[in-house]
Amino acid sequence: MANVFDQLVNDFMAKVIAKNPSEVEFHQAVHEVVETLIPYIEENPQYKEAKILERLVEPERVILFRVPWLDDKGEVQINKGYRIEMNSAIGPYKGGLRFHPTVNLGILKFLAFEQVLKNSLTTLPMGGGKGGSDFDPKGKSDNEVMKFCQSFMTELSKHIGPNTDVPAGDIGVGGREIGFLFGQYKRIRNEFTGVLTGKGLGWGGSLIRPEATGYGATYFAEEMLKTRGDSLKGKTVAISGSGNVAQYACEKVTQMGGKVVTLSDSSGFIYDPNGIDAEKLQYVMWLKNVKRGRISEYAKKFDCEYHEGLRPWGVKCDVAMPNATQNEVNEDEAKTLVANGCFVVSEGANMPSTPEAIAVYQEARMLYGPGKAANAGGVAVSGLEMSQNSLRLSWTREEVDARLLQIMKDIHANCVKYGKREDGTIDYVTGANIGGFVKVADSMLAQGLV
Repeated sequence: MANVFDQLVNDFMAKVIAKNPSEVEFHQAVHEVVETLIPYIEENPQYKEAKILERLVEPERVILFRVPWLDDKGEVQINKGYRIEMNSAIGPYKGGLRFHPTVNLGILKFLAFEQVLKNSLTTLPMGGGKGGSDFDPKGKSDNEVMKFCQSFMTELSKHIGPNTDVPAGDIGVGGREIGFLFGQYKRIRNEFTGVLTGKGLGWGGSLIRPEATGYGATYFAEEMLKTRGDSLKGKTVAISGSGNVAQYACEKVTQMGGKVVTLSDSSGFIYDPNGIDAEKLQYVMWLKNVKRGRISEYAKKFDCEYHEGLRPWGVKCDVAMPNATQNEVNEDEAKTLVANGCFVVSEGANMPSTPEAIAVYQEARMLYGPGKAANAGGVAVSGLEMSQNSLRLSWTREEVDARLLQIMKDIHANCVKYGKREDGTIDYVTGANIGGFVKVADSMLAQGLV
């Protein structure tokens, strides 16, 4: 039967690749999902007859636009802007904006496709979307970032709204960028509404939103460990990245009794065998959020190892949390993790492990939390921010954190429901894919041919 499924997957992917040439990240994301969904769809012919999967991989709408802006020298600069409105079967499109030179259509389609399933897993009424630009905020003045954001939102504002499409931040889009984007939307539309999430606390933001992705990935790791009667307490944890997700994953791991020994950026990684405690983390937050410096400066300040041009997956650890970017763990690095005793991977980034790396995790029967499940905490609290905006009230930090923890537990339970193997172990990839798919697919069936 496996050969039959393999052929069905290959036939499906051939059509996807023909329709979406050169979009390799999108091909990778779709393949990883369909190889687990096709056997399930074959057992549930209502999805096959309605061609739900074929519809799911086709965006409902793709918006591309130019973004002209003036730099500080008075010169005109031009970037590309994108918004992929992937699926709205269970709610308004919801997903981040990414400002980074690598942004292209294929990357955003992969992110939007993953977002559909991720948002479904949260149990909140959110569809999936993603957007951004090839603009790089690094090295730009606040004034230049503001001018770019205002130009970007002038076009984007025509396509979004609190009941249509609610963007958030992503790589390169933090509190500063969200503020400039929101201000321009308000100016153009003359309304104060929850059209963006990740807003400042004084103007509609939610407590715990900056922490949510890192906290959520840590909570998910803890839930996976519980299935083996274990916990994060006493575990050595390797984290990649040093931005928002990595910082708060580090904070929560430390609070739960684990020891974080690595952080990284695009230049290399630091290894601190004594652990990155709360005091050291405060320095990292200042270094990255205020000074916008390089992680190598941490090694100089705290006299620890810095490995230029490398990623942290050669370090001995119990738990790995890839929190930087897509495809940052390859097959050889995954094998090294296994050889060094790592048995838990909880992904804070989107698709940070290559398909070959995932195969290594699966073969080793590691506790592997794929991004669409493990890093859903960020969009979950974005959904909670939308709810607070609609109600015109704010919940306390404790209330939001408690809701986040419960959502991550519910996501984990859904993965277990659909991913339990005959030997009692859990295939979280299959569980997350089917768990996210069923709610969207049933909604699409109920709404007819749309």
